[in-house]
Amino acid sequence: MEKIASFQVDHTTLRPGMYLSRRDGNVVTFDLRFKVPNTGDLLTNAEMHSVEHIIATLLRNSPQKDGVIYFGPMGCQTGFYVLLDNEQLTMEECIALVQSVFEAGANYTGEMPGKSAVECGNYINLDVGLARTQCRYYADLIRDWTVERLAY
Repeated sequence: MEKIASFQVDHTTLRPGMYLSRRDGNVVTFDLRFKVPNTGDLLTNAEMHSVEHIIATLLRNSPQKDGVIYFGPMGCQTGFYVLLDNEQLTMEECIALVQSVFEAGANYTGEMPGKSAVECGNYINLDVGLARTQCRYYADLIRDWTVERLAY
């Protein structure tokens, strides 16, 4: 069996940041790494779930929403993946979009999107404060990120 792209990244040297994980036609996958792998410092389920709800909502309501394919957490609890359409967004625009939604998430003061039993399968572990804290951390981390820094 072929080794998938994410398993070919050396996780012993990986640091938090924003990385280009792979390209598949017009779909680009970005690794939004929050935590240093294999250190025991992980995002909690509530942090991941809360960030997912806010950032997915912000992405899908952004002016670039037609270029958004997917946003979701990594199973290893060290970050998220965002898939964007690079026929609609340049690499610079992809970075700017991620920067803007995490900055918006860090300043979000509304109710948690999708926080009801009707809208979510585990709505009780959603917390706007947890999401804001993680979004602030990541917005600050990638504030000056450039295309040149996307390589692992």
